[in-house]
Amino acid sequence: MAFKIDRIVLRHVKMPLVHFFQTSFGRTYERDIILVEVVADGVSGWGEVTAGENPFYNEEWTGSIWPLLKEYIAPRILGYEFAGPADVAARTSHIRGHKMTRGGLEAACWDLQARLNNEPLYKTIGGGAIKEIACGVSIGIQDSVDQLLQKIDTEVSAGYQRIKMKISPEWDVDVVREVRKRFPQIKLMADANSAYTLADAGRLKALDEFYLMMIEQPLAHDEIIDHAELQRQLQTPICLDECIRSAHQAEQAIKMGAAKIINIKLGRVGGFAEAKKVHDVCAKAGVPVWCGGMLESGIGRAHNIALSTLPNFVLPGDVSASKRYWKKDIIEPEVSVSGRGTITVTELPGFGYEIDHAALKSVTAQEEVLV
Repeated sequence: MAFKIDRIVLRHVKMPLVHFFQTSFGRTYERDIILVEVVADGVSGWGEVTAGENPFYNEEWTGSIWPLLKEYIAPRILGYEFAGPADVAARTSHIRGHKMTRGGLEAACWDLQARLNNEPLYKTIGGGAIKEIACGVSIGIQDSVDQLLQKIDTEVSAGYQRIKMKISPEWDVDVVREVRKRFPQIKLMADANSAYTLADAGRLKALDEFYLMMIEQPLAHDEIIDHAELQRQLQTPICLDECIRSAHQAEQAIKMGAAKIINIKLGRVGGFAEAKKVHDVCAKAGVPVWCGGMLESGIGRAHNIALSTLPNFVLPGDVSASKRYWKKDIIEPEVSVSGRGTITVTELPGFGYEIDHAALKSVTAQEEVLV
């Protein structure tokens, strides 16, 4: 169904985390998030720009999003008739980088299309092969090993099927050893967020003894060649995250042997259209994928659930319950996880949840309507 965007509403929300989240990039206590609402024929579609507060994960950060949307993206989108949401990305493809910002609006258009069609978002994107999503959790660097072990115990007891722990050169081999000693049977992976170089290959190889599912993005965000060299030295599979911003880069990485697994983040690749292409490239090559998270609100979390219904999402992703991060989410009902560590996909239209407008208003710091 064709649609034409009548207006775009930007919202800057501030959502304090239940507990700080630390990676090799630093520690986060509160998420500053830009939400995008697109409106056509009185129907709203919702998207979330998943960039962080600082330009450390990629070049984007919360402060860069609003002016880019207002001055460059919205003028190309407003009043333009789209045959469908798959055509939205092309309207902003002249903008170099900034895929999270562009992807947040693109995702909103997919949600809009689903609501106009009165169907669930997963169906609109061509998903639905998986109706019960396997969930894992991501646990940041803690103040002590005991604190980490307690957090892992809590999440395992809650039923989560995979534990991802953040690592850095100051928090890796000895810490993983303690985790494995305490939890010898859990599915465990390590996420480095580009904290190492190829010179650290020996240190990373020491992780082979702990039979990890994968080491995620150990080297720099633009080092596909070095990841290929590192993978030749490791038994543990390497999973690429920051390196993969397009289906073409996924294809290159797979051909070079740089990744045995790929994490797909909706924002990082620019939205659903490109995420589906990355998924298909990996499926064709027999490379499994999983859905990564960026500490999203319920809107971004719901989009991740829809994405995770595509058939090659065979590994537990970072899609977890709202209550792990927020005292109060901005959707209702909040995302919940079963005792066996799964989320059942909703059949409701759009991303499948309602906006809690009172909760949204309470965390909104800025709002602007673009027409």
